[in-house]
Order: sequence, then structure tokens, then C-alpha cells
Amino acid sequence: MPAINTIVARDAFVQLAKREKNWAAREPGVMVVFCIVGVVAIGLFALFISKKMAARRERKAQIV
Repeated sequence: MPAINTIVARDAFVQLAKREKNWAAREPGVMVVFCIVGVVAIGLFALFISKKMAARRERKAQIV
């Protein structure tokens, strides 16, 4: 029976591999939203890191 299992698995893989070629071209609105959310997330992360670094610099300046 292992041969049958490999054939079934191979057929399932072929069906999964036969996806549409360019999903992003068919759904440009979703891609725009993903990009905007990514840019906002990166900006917020950079702001958080910047504030932490400034506080650290200020704390070190007070100690010295």
C-alpha cells in the first residue's frame, strides 16, 4: 500500500502546485493594504526603538 499513498500524495501536491500564477496582480487592493500596514508597523517600531535609545542616552548622561 505505500505505493498508493505516494501516488495520492503526489496528486495532492500537483493540485496544490497548480495555483494561479500572479495573485498579487489580481488583487492589487489587498497588496496596497499589506504595504500600508507594513510601513505603519515599521514606523511605529522605529519610533519605539528611537525613544528607548534616547532614554538610555539620557540615563547614561545623568550617571556620568
